[in-house]
This record gives sequence, structure tokens and C-alpha cells, in this order.
Amino acid sequence: MLSLEPKGLADGPINLAEYIDHTLLLPMVTPEEIDQGCEIALRYGFPTFCVPPCYVPRVVERLHGSPVRVSTVVGFPLGTNTAEVKLYEAQLAVEQGCRELDVRINLAWLKAGELDRLHAEIAQLVEETGVCVKAILETAQLTDEEKKLAAEICMDAGVAFLMTSTGWMGGATPADVQLLWQLSRGRVGVKASGGIRTVAQAEAMIAAGASRIGTSWGLELMRELEARRAGGP
Repeated sequence: MLSLEPKGLADGPINLAEYIDHTLLLPMVTPEEIDQGCEIALRYGFPTFCVPPCYVPRVVERLHGSPVRVSTVVGFPLGTNTAEVKLYEAQLAVEQGCRELDVRINLAWLKAGELDRLHAEIAQLVEETGVCVKAILETAQLTDEEKKLAAEICMDAGVAFLMTSTGWMGGATPADVQLLWQLSRGRVGVKASGGIRTVAQAEAMIAAGASRIGTSWGLELMRELEARRAGGP
């Protein structure tokens, strides 16, 4: 099990593969690309493979019996679906075999001060699905005070991870990851996602406190690591 403490390079080499939530969420992703993603996740031993809801049954079948957990998104990418729709989407994914859910919170409710509604929606998803729920805060769109407020609401609602971004409205930064880690005080994990395409970026997120890295560049990151170890560029 990964530590929730930030890991500096001085602590020893990072097994980057253990941090990666391999992700393929573009709207035009093909079944063939999904199958290739399954093979990549299996080859490198990534913790999860996150796919659009329509591909969950396919990926569950292909990864059956493997240690790679199937993940999907809920209310993606805007988060403004009704609470009822989000709950149905989440429950269906779990029934189909999904074990982790990346849930986009409703920023409209956060910014309008509808905090009880925001809390109730996330708490219901956590309670009624019984799986690992990661709350996507979309940090690039929030003030620091809003980040703190959203983090506290989601942690109180029972999420397992605070997640920076969808990648559709800005990406992760080490500063935001560090802030979420400080707010979490080790109670939950922090997932950095959005725009992470190099090993250096991933290492910076881990050093800042990320215990998961969400990226569609998992294969490229592993190849970069392999080249580094072989003394390549």
C-alpha cells in the first residue's frame, strides 16, 4: 500500500508505475485503443485503468483476474448532471464491475454556496456505491479558499481521494497538490491529474504529496523511465 506522505527523490527511487491511474477518456477513443490500454496497464502493473462509462464492461472482461482495477468517471467532465443521474451512473458502473470512481463535483453549487447540496451528493455516492470515490475539484477554476472549502466538504462526505482536475479546464500543479495534501492531513489520498506528460512532472507531483497520478501518457512515462535507466536521452 502506498504511503500518503510526500516522497522526495532523496528518499530513494520512486516506483512510478505504482502511482499511475492509466487513463483514456477522450470522446473519440476507439475499442482498439481501449484494448491496447488494457495491455499497457497489465504490462506495467498500473493500479487502475480509467475509461469512459461505455467501455466499463469491455475492460472488466479483459482485466478479469488481474490486479489492475477498473475505474471510470461520473458526471464527467462538467459535473452539472443532477445528483440522481450521477448516482445512477455510479451504481451502474459498480454493478458492471468498476471498483473506483472519479466523480466531478458540482462547481456551480460550490460557487453559489449550496454547500449542503454538494455534500449530500458526494456522501450519497460514497455510501451507496461502497467503492473508492475520488472527488475531482477542478482546482484550476478555484480560489485557494474555494479549494479548502471543497476539500473539507468532500473529505467529510467520505471520499478516498481529493483529485485536482479533469484535464479539460486546466491541469494539476505541484502547488495545488501540496495544498490538498496539507488539507488532507493524511486522511485521504491526493490524485494529481491533467497535463502530466513527463517523468519530471510526475515526480514533482509525488514530491508535493500525490499518491496517484492520473495520465493518458502512462506508456510514454514508462518508456522515458526505461530510456533514463539505459542511459539514453
